[in-house]
Amino acid sequence: MARTPLLQLSGTSLTFGGDPVFADLDLVIQPGDRLALVGRNGTGKSTLMKIMAGLIEPDSGERTLAPATSVGYMEQDPDLSGFATLGEFAASGLEPGEEYRVEMFAEGLKFRADTPVETASGGEKRRAALAKLLAEGPELMLLDEPTNHLDIEAIAWLEDQLSSGRQAFVLISHDRAFLRALARATLWIDRGQVRRQDKGFEHFEAWREKIWEEEDLARHKLDRKIKAEARWAVEGISARRKRNQGRVRALADLRENRAAMIRRQGTADLALEGGARSGRMVMEARGLTKNFGKPIVQDFDLRVMRGDRVAFVGPNGVGKTTLLKMLMGEVEPDSGSVRHGTNLMPVTYDQNRSQLDPDATLWDSLATDPALGVSGKADQVMVRGNPKHVVAYLKDFLFDERQVRAPVRSLSGGEKARLLLARLMARESNLLILDEPTNDLDIETLDLLQELIADYDGTVLLVSHDRDFLDRVATITVAMEGDGQARVYPGGWSDYRRQRGGDEGATAQAEGGSGGKSRKGGAKPAATGAQAPAKAEDTAAAPVAQPLSYVEQHRLAELPALMARLEAEIAKLEEFLSDPELFTREPVKFRKATEGLVQRQAALAEAEDEWLSLEERAAG
Repeated sequence: MARTPLLQLSGTSLTFGGDPVFADLDLVIQPGDRLALVGRNGTGKSTLMKIMAGLIEPDSGERTLAPATSVGYMEQDPDLSGFATLGEFAASGLEPGEEYRVEMFAEGLKFRADTPVETASGGEKRRAALAKLLAEGPELMLLDEPTNHLDIEAIAWLEDQLSSGRQAFVLISHDRAFLRALARATLWIDRGQVRRQDKGFEHFEAWREKIWEEEDLARHKLDRKIKAEARWAVEGISARRKRNQGRVRALADLRENRAAMIRRQGTADLALEGGARSGRMVMEARGLTKNFGKPIVQDFDLRVMRGDRVAFVGPNGVGKTTLLKMLMGEVEPDSGSVRHGTNLMPVTYDQNRSQLDPDATLWDSLATDPALGVSGKADQVMVRGNPKHVVAYLKDFLFDERQVRAPVRSLSGGEKARLLLARLMARESNLLILDEPTNDLDIETLDLLQELIADYDGTVLLVSHDRDFLDRVATITVAMEGDGQARVYPGGWSDYRRQRGGDEGATAQAEGGSGGKSRKGGAKPAATGAQAPAKAEDTAAAPVAQPLSYVEQHRLAELPALMARLEAEIAKLEEFLSDPELFTREPVKFRKATEGLVQRQAALAEAEDEWLSLEERAAG
């Protein structure tokens, strides 16, 4: 017996600005459907969801909702005007006496229901909108990026809520792990069409690639046929003009069909170019302690080497961004120290995108960036040392010419993310600081970003709640677990969870062995007790650390001063060589200064290697 659909769209068409978003779209959502709605940024995912919710009227077509079916929609930017607190907004659709449901969901989503709307952050407002939807419990839930502004614990809680419920839902999300866990079918928006595959999200990429291969093959066959027919038209039509007019018209139809084929949108031309190599040791933190009314970190040690990809994970508000800023010297610790290596060229991706002026145009956002060597009236931007026209560079990031003079505030979240990436990737760097870079990026752009980070010839410090992204990128995970406790684990998110689930002795060994130090970056075990004693057979098999000789102890003591002196000399030589006229004015001095710089950089690298070796032996 056929089921009655919850929601049905028939012959739906919609046009914005002369371009069709959808044409003759048909879509059916059945009871119990758990759908991932995927597609490139700008293809109309949120628009389609608003049509499903009845918030946007299409140009043509019908929206049919089953009788007595309730539909709930969580949008990316909820409007809370008219409500005093987040809890009042979240409970506004409930029957009297059911307000307790909001408190229950607020606890899982980690926001206070009594928070005034006027002081609430954007993330808190989104969590209140999500709590409202969950508390109302409609038969069909439409969720637009529900994991944005949720930490990993809240994402796991939401997964459990959705998987254990009976409602049908449609999800828009960039979080692959979230989609894999929940979706039983996939809706794919691509060039105005919506395709459906009744398999989970883990099958999406293979399905997409197969469709694209079939398209490419069909396009290739059509091109060959058009070429053959065009050759015939030139060579043979004059002899058979009257009899073959139908074939000529068929050729015109073929060309029209070929012109109507909509090419796939390209991928953003993302590229990262490392600047001068940093020293082997990028940074070392010793005994960092910081309190902001509550402990952020206590007695935290970390050593970051060139090429490491260090991920910082933990609940919202635990202090991940504060720790990053301490490591970069932007926030002073209460105690402890941070020592930076040489030749660091950092660039930062800010999750709040505060580097973007919402009133500036896209052109001005690039043409007024002093770090890119442009002043505001320029029509070119320096891209990793080479001039490129602003419009051409914006096209690399999938912006069209109509957008370059539009204000930043008119962009979607994904477009703002791409614009900020464009600014950062124009610069040479050897240290990337990425604070929630995955928010609002589509899956294809995420894939590119992951590949770039993997191939980047520098060091990466990363904050993210995207578990799949962390697994693909991170080589070290710093888990901030609250109350000032921070532990260091090798590997990504899944590696951390496996180690965290084991006994404390195994965890301590994973963090770097004796004394909690590891060559790839170590922390002292959290203040829950000493490292578990090793088994007798392990102790017998372990190599015995050789103590430093008197000469080596003396050398270890004098190396920091030597490295500081070399760093100061390198800085002076770099400043001297920064004069663009030096080479032509005084070529001999330029050559000698260049040779001196290379020699000192090599000497510094050797001193750092020697210091690291001696320091590890002294610690062991």
